[in-house]
Amino acid sequence: MTEKEKSHAELLYQPQDPQLSAERDCTVKKLYDYNQLHPLDRETRSQAIRQILGKAGDNCVVEQPFFCTYGYNITVGDNFFLNVNGKLMDSGKITIGNNVFIAPNVCIITEEHAMDIEQRAAGLEYTHPVVIGDNVWICTGALILPGVTIGDGSVVTKDVPAGCLAAGNPARVIQRL
Repeated sequence: MTEKEKSHAELLYQPQDPQLSAERDCTVKKLYDYNQLHPLDRETRSQAIRQILGKAGDNCVVEQPFFCTYGYNITVGDNFFLNVNGKLMDSGKITIGNNVFIAPNVCIITEEHAMDIEQRAAGLEYTHPVVIGDNVWICTGALILPGVTIGDGSVVTKDVPAGCLAAGNPARVIQRL
């Protein structure tokens, strides 16, 4: 199994693998170019973001600056909006539904370091996919951690059942919508 396959299988893997390092370098170059585009050149930005993301639906807007790890592990649906300073750490899969709005300074993270001291010192990590349903709004500064699923119509930072509003730190369901 390659390190990339281990990552996608949620197994302990080495992110400093030469293949993965080369793929990250390629993404860094694409992101540099994307983040240098004129903000009002919407057509060029739309074409460029489709060269970064694994799949993007219709009406996909990603404001600059934007950062991701690989890009190809990210799938977004129709009517997707990611505001400034979005960070999608996609060593694992990130799947985002339709009509999702993400505010500034949001991080979606799929990686976690090994708990074992020697494994962590060796740089080994795991990934856990993040899934965000349809019609979700993620508020400013949210951190979506590895393995989190956010149900349709929700607003938050932790697993939330469909049709709920969650708030606080730590977040808790405070209202069914």
